[in-house]
Amino acid sequence: MRLSGFWRRWTRAGLIGCALAAGTTAVAFVGSAGAGALSAARSAVSGHVSPIPAQGTPQLATTGSTEQVRQLAECDGLMYAVGAFTAIEWGGKTYSRHNVFSFSATAPYQVTPWNPDANGEVNSIALAPDCSHAWLGGSFTTVAGTPVLNIAQVSTATGSVITSWAHRASEPVDTVLYTPNGHLLAGGKFTSINGSGRHFYASLSPVTGQDDGYLDLHVSGTYTYPGAGPNTTQAYNQQLSPDGSHVLVEGVFTSVQGQARQQIFMLNLGAHQGNVSAWNSTEFSQHCVGAHPFYIKGAAWSPDQSTVYIATTGEHLDNWSGSFPLTGLCDVAAAFPSTGVGGLQPTWVNYTGCDSLYSAAADASTVYVGGHERWANNPSGCNQPGNGAIPAPGLGGFTPAGSLLTNGNRTQGRYSRARGFGADDMLRTSAGLWIASDNFADSVTCGGVPGHAGICFLPNA
Repeated sequence: MRLSGFWRRWTRAGLIGCALAAGTTAVAFVGSAGAGALSAARSAVSGHVSPIPAQGTPQLATTGSTEQVRQLAECDGLMYAVGAFTAIEWGGKTYSRHNVFSFSATAPYQVTPWNPDANGEVNSIALAPDCSHAWLGGSFTTVAGTPVLNIAQVSTATGSVITSWAHRASEPVDTVLYTPNGHLLAGGKFTSINGSGRHFYASLSPVTGQDDGYLDLHVSGTYTYPGAGPNTTQAYNQQLSPDGSHVLVEGVFTSVQGQARQQIFMLNLGAHQGNVSAWNSTEFSQHCVGAHPFYIKGAAWSPDQSTVYIATTGEHLDNWSGSFPLTGLCDVAAAFPSTGVGGLQPTWVNYTGCDSLYSAAADASTVYVGGHERWANNPSGCNQPGNGAIPAPGLGGFTPAGSLLTNGNRTQGRYSRARGFGADDMLRTSAGLWIASDNFADSVTCGGVPGHAGICFLPNA
């Protein structure tokens, strides 16, 4: 694939909407047919994951090109992976797979025959409550040989397109999420989707694909300030709350449902219509350096839903004087209370020192963030370690109170992975932590172990 296209893609941290039966697996940030069952299952996910990856998981094949897994989902004992790739290696064999494939969620992690064969990048996947079909969002024109445009519903048995479901978005779809109250929320750069004139974020019927009228948010605006890089209005990423009643949405916008919002907003999933929450912070309206007008790329909920964690890019504040310690929300992991109104302040902020983060996940014991970072605890350095900085390449694990988890001698973060472009997605299940990434610059190691290009699984310790 062409590297030039990667500069748009690698900054996204995608999360999924996958519905699971009660007692199957506790999956962080997924939709569910039963929110109560999902919440109870999640509460059982506690303890740390091992810093050493499981062996035998599939990985991106060596093709001579930079390829990427953008998102991982689990449903009924299978993992589903989407992104921008052409081949997968597993068990000493190479499998031709274009941008979508699946494999067993448990050892030996066998690649399945399922092969929808999308002809362009797939950014996001959501699965039906019974796992019988999946929705794909991305930048493609055919799936399984069937003409579609940027969105499609496919059978998880055959990989074929379900043509009765509408399948046309005017511009790329960045994120799809199935909600417990029966809506498919799609976000991206589109100005029309499946016949609807909704711009950038829409609620679609899981049955027909048509706009179901559940959302009327009028998302609009871009980030404009001296030196700001180009940015286009979009809903880029989203995460369902543990109880299924709220969704966090990250993207480029300045107004949502007539309310001033930048970088991130919270959506209330009402019984009859979704609406923007009063949750907000003036911190989200600060600007990072010009090349990064959109910088909150990923977020996660705590299992008890009391806290929202964010993972950001941005390098440093746009008006940074060059003095330390750093301030603002640029290139940080941070925690905010999940309730309250405008003016909320972070309960903690941890600086990488001007290296970007793209994804977040959380369980009862640990907040995980991934990117191409080199350090954590680094408010006194920018592109170099400052006083107190601790190496944490590619992956960081923090206590819910914001303390970095370290190895035995406290000179290195507990978790690490080859940095590459960055960890684009992380998924915490009851079995461990799945990490989606890339093979840029031969990034094939996780926890110092080779054989994990694009996919790494850290099992429960």
